[in-house]
Amino acid sequence: MTLRSGARSPRRERVGEQLREEISAMMLAEIKDPRVRLASISRVRMSPDLREAWLAVSALGDDPERQNVVLALTHAEGYLRAQLGRRLENLRSVPRLHFELDESIAYSVRVSTLLRDLAGERPAEAVVEVPE
Repeated sequence: MTLRSGARSPRRERVGEQLREEISAMMLAEIKDPRVRLASISRVRMSPDLREAWLAVSALGDDPERQNVVLALTHAEGYLRAQLGRRLENLRSVPRLHFELDESIAYSVRVSTLLRDLAGERPAEAVVEVPE
């Protein structure tokens, strides 16, 4: 059985979920950088050979604050990989970590705000009387 190029293998999904759980725990308990406190890892995408991981970071704040979260995590990559090497015994090598901003929450908040604004601008429905 061969996998399509876009298909995800169960092993890649398991490893990605392990990375998400471990890094999320480290962000809460071990990383002292205050920029990381209000952030979370929303999803992980693994390369087919498990040597690279792209982690989507969801963070609160304006764009510069959210970018600073990504910078802080990128700066902590060495520490995170060292800790993962100790914790994840099922991996031959710890993947390189690439952090990217997850825009989905910011996008949904923006759409929600726009919809609310549109609903507020809508004029009251006029009652039209039909002549008999």
